[in-house]
Order: sequence, then structure tokens, then C-alpha cells
Amino acid sequence: MNLLRTIRLDASDTFIFDTAAEPGEWAVPGAFVFWPQNPDEFTGKARVAFRSGFLGLDSLGWSTLVQVVEVTESDRDAAVELLAQKLVSAFGAPDIDTARRAAAEEIAFAASLAEQPKDTLVALHRRVDDGEIRETFRTLQPRNGGRKPARAFSFMELEGEDEDQPGDAVDLVSLAERERK
Repeated sequence: MNLLRTIRLDASDTFIFDTAAEPGEWAVPGAFVFWPQNPDEFTGKARVAFRSGFLGLDSLGWSTLVQVVEVTESDRDAAVELLAQKLVSAFGAPDIDTARRAAAEEIAFAASLAEQPKDTLVALHRRVDDGEIRETFRTLQPRNGGRKPARAFSFMELEGEDEDQPGDAVDLVSLAERERK
């Protein structure tokens, strides 16, 4: 069985998100965080989190990329329990049993995204269409079957949605300069 863990290939997550997930956290897409807000009103870092962030479960921070990792049933159960506790403490779930059911569904969805070879990277794009949140996912797999140690720019094979998405470019240099001011 596979799940998703946050990964940080460079420091960009630390300045494009209000809270960046730490590398190695269990991760889910996390669209529920944005309910019932109006994503059309998001600006700045909140907009970036909405459009491209996976939710790290320990920190409730965001990660641009997640990595497929092999897990045990015990690991999966721990991720469900962690998310259930966060749903109660941070998101107002009415009780832990309700939260566990919701967490199990979210972890199952994350596991379905992790039905890829180990070490595959996954990115997402989230948008609103006709009042509903839509998510598309892309996978990046190491060249040459991952035989060499991975570097940030060695992941070049893209699988998933091929259409261009105008207006979704993030100017990392400008964000970094604003952060320093």
C-alpha cells in the first residue's frame, strides 16, 4: 500500500505559503480546508495554497509536491488517527468518531492518488468550476527508472493534464523579494 508524504525540493514552499509543511509529513489534497470559503476572494498566499497546495497533517501547512511512499497498515491507521484528531481540534468536527470516518475517506482518496511507483512526485491544480472545487493531479517520475539519486530538476517526465492553464504561473522571485521586505 502507498500513501503520500510531503517533500521539499527547494525552499520555495517556505515563502509561497503562509505555513509550509515540513518534509516527510503525511499529506492529503486537503480541499476541505477551503470549505465554505469563497476561493474567488483569495489573494496572495491563500490563493497559492488553494491552487496548488497539499495539506501536511502534522503542521496543517502546505506543500507543492508530495512523494509516493510505501506504507504499512499501521502507518495508514496512524495517518487516519492524526487527521481525525486535527479535524476535531482545528476544523470543528463534532466528535472523534465522525472525524475518523471523514479522515478515513480523505486518506483513502490520498492512497488512490498514490497508486503510482514508489518515489513518484505528485502535484495538483485546484480551481472552481460552476461553484464546485475541481482538482487535477500530475505525476512526475524520475528519468531512467529512478536508478540515480534524485535532484530537483531530474524529474522531467510529466503525466496528467496536458492543457495550459493561463494565469496560474507563480513568480517565485517576486514572492521571495516581498517576503524579505
